[in-house]
Amino acid sequence: MRGAEQLRMRQQAGGVVVAVKAVPGASRDRVVGVLGDCLKIATSTAAEKGKANRALAAALADVLGVSPKSVELVSGPTSPRKEFLVTGLSADEARRRLTEA
Repeated sequence: MRGAEQLRMRQQAGGVVVAVKAVPGASRDRVVGVLGDCLKIATSTAAEKGKANRALAAALADVLGVSPKSVELVSGPTSPRKEFLVTGLSADEARRRLTEA
């Protein structure tokens, strides 16, 4: 994926926090690419009762090759700009996996 080196990521105890820009109303769930310093993820899931946030987490887990249980929303539950904690992965490894995606 082009632009992965621009992504805002920070190492945290146990994992890495990844900045995400959510795009609702898509025809399917997918990682679109890099938008500024965020990973742009589109979702077709409605933003009700956390369903869209869970779909975003699943798409992020898929592109990083980790279990969906390893991805947790840590900020921005109602905002299009969110941060997800990916446990068990370093910032360098996450960036490498995104570059190869």
